[in-house]
Amino acid sequence: MAEVKKAIIPIAGLGTRFLPLTKAIPKELLPLVDKPLVYYSIKEAKDAGIQKIIFVVSQQKKLLFNYLKPLSKTEKKLLKERKRESILAQVQKLEEDLSNITFSYVQQKRPLGDGHAILQASKLINSEPVACLFADDIIDAKIPVIAQLLKVFKTSQKPVIALYQKPKEEISHYGVVGVEKIAHRLFKIKKIVEKPSTEEAPSDLAIVGRYILTPEVFDYLKKSKATRNGEIILADVIENKMLKAGKLIYGYQIQGNWLECGDKMRWLKSHFYLSLNDPDFGPELKNYLKEIN
Repeated sequence: MAEVKKAIIPIAGLGTRFLPLTKAIPKELLPLVDKPLVYYSIKEAKDAGIQKIIFVVSQQKKLLFNYLKPLSKTEKKLLKERKRESILAQVQKLEEDLSNITFSYVQQKRPLGDGHAILQASKLINSEPVACLFADDIIDAKIPVIAQLLKVFKTSQKPVIALYQKPKEEISHYGVVGVEKIAHRLFKIKKIVEKPSTEEAPSDLAIVGRYILTPEVFDYLKKSKATRNGEIILADVIENKMLKAGKLIYGYQIQGNWLECGDKMRWLKSHFYLSLNDPDFGPELKNYLKEIN
């Protein structure tokens, strides 16, 4: 039985929905509470048992390396001398969260779609199954979403896609699946429709940016031609190549609260949600909101 010990986190996108802010700061380093967006995907992967993370980056993404790099001995010494114990404790907690996991980087020179980004990491996968996490999707869950998907993969050894139930009036903003129900929260994927109208939506289950991919997915990505926009899109390859070839792909309706960060408003809402529920910052922020209201 194949085990999943590696994860891909594509972060090579331009972040155009966040301009002009992303002229200076990569989207994955935008803050959620006191941590950058990408931290949550890293922590989720580690808590699910992932041992190696492969970032797909652009040439402009070097700021991420600074975040992942431990403080030098000199910097830690200065914090101690200046009696910044609480700050030092936070830095040490981050280093602990990032311990026992290795990081690698591959470059996507041009933004040619999420499928193309994932394909760039294939040379580091070595024909293994792999998790894939998109950093602008955060899931507040007791059990890490990747761990939830891995439970399905352990028995099926097939690709697994994370799904989330959305209200009908919102479903047209997402990739939506047509399914055959197998068990509680577990489905066979029959079709994928990108941003359907409410009337045309095959279900109320939207795709979340979490996947378990098997080696054959990379074979299909390699053979796929770009769309009219010059992109290779993972959902298109799954829909138009794999499903039509009769490949079995599972969907799992995840447990947790999906916090989206794909544009400024959804990012701000997610920031407020996590901040108000944070044990350190939440109580004071709630009091402050009462004051200003």
